[in-house]
Amino acid sequence: MIADALRKLELDDVPLATPTGRLVGASGLLLEATGCKLHTGQRCQIETVDGDWLDAQVVGFREKLTFLMPFKKAAGLTTGARVLPTNEKGSLQIGDSWLGRMVNGIGEPIDGLGKLGGEYPLEAQPPRINPLKKQPVVDALDVGVRAINSMLTLGKGQRVGLMAGSGVGKSVLLGLITRQTVADVVVVGLIGERSREVREFIEMSLGPEGLKKAVLVIAPADESPLMRIMATELCHSIAAHYRDQGKNVLLLVDSLTRYAMALREVALALGEPPATKGYPPSVFSALPQLVESAGNGENPYGSMSAIYTVLAEGDDQQDPVVDTARHPGRPHRADARTGRTRPLPGHQYCRVDQPLHEPCDHARTHAGRTSPESLDGAPRTRARPDPARRLCPRRRPGHGQGSQPASAYRRIPVPGDQGTGPLRQLRGPT
Repeated sequence: MIADALRKLELDDVPLATPTGRLVGASGLLLEATGCKLHTGQRCQIETVDGDWLDAQVVGFREKLTFLMPFKKAAGLTTGARVLPTNEKGSLQIGDSWLGRMVNGIGEPIDGLGKLGGEYPLEAQPPRINPLKKQPVVDALDVGVRAINSMLTLGKGQRVGLMAGSGVGKSVLLGLITRQTVADVVVVGLIGERSREVREFIEMSLGPEGLKKAVLVIAPADESPLMRIMATELCHSIAAHYRDQGKNVLLLVDSLTRYAMALREVALALGEPPATKGYPPSVFSALPQLVESAGNGENPYGSMSAIYTVLAEGDDQQDPVVDTARHPGRPHRADARTGRTRPLPGHQYCRVDQPLHEPCDHARTHAGRTSPESLDGAPRTRARPDPARRLCPRRRPGHGQGSQPASAYRRIPVPGDQGTGPLRQLRGPT
């Protein structure tokens, strides 16, 4: 048997020498090594005083110095400790066995149910797709929340941001969507949240039935910033894999702001100068790259819808992370504290202060555009209506109380009215 094994062994698999570096510095989150040629993004191991090995990753270099950042808390390190590059051939393998499991940022199971396996290799970085090959958003996505399905309808392949301050119910709404959404696979990324909220989300929001079709990537607030970054990117890679397999996938990330904060910690530790509110410029380039990896792919039978929670510090809608997330993360931007929403152009809603004698914004913008194909496959084109018919029924001249602007009236609560019927009583401004 030994002879057969030696015959199958190729000489290229046997290294002539093992490159070894030495640890020469440790300052804050950064570790400095020299004597070994490493490239950015490569993983390595650092020997501790107890004889154990600490996993780290290369995040930068300067001349002969290589900057490392550990995945876990750096303890027991000494100057001159050995630094060994790891073999990158043993990448993660993914399959249907990942459903119902919980992993950390580097793909290690944390639920105590044994090792994970699969038949497909899983890349650490989410794949990038040619924008000309992405499938369009056509079908509606049922999230199980009637208010969203009716007034803020989502589509399969859209990317949505829930933007609000702290403590207003973003995570609660996300848990409700996770349990009731009609999807084949649900990938949840709990990034930078409290440790106690992880179990509450699994047991109370997700439940046993929801866990069967879900994959959870967990990196609480006590994890290193590098682990939080890896966890966010890993959940995008997992969702993209199932999407390319022809399944309808829902990706939920709570929260995108914690990912941006982790990027800020790493960038500042490397010496990158801060820009807006302490965020370096590299953060604002990394956010669109991450969000653009979500959405539909080349497979016409698979979809990948993404919902992100974005924390607006101090309820400031001009927060740099909120402002950056608006562009790639449309269509809906909601403030859970005030209830104001801004839908994507194309949804037929008017402003509440729209004067009666003016056309609605959506009528002015979308008149004459081609609508999606009908059920029988024949394309339909909206004809340009006359100015009077372009108005919504409540905005037409003569509707209601004369031709005064709609902002002069407001709803008066009527006993027994649950808000589902039409306006029952109007009056002038007080």
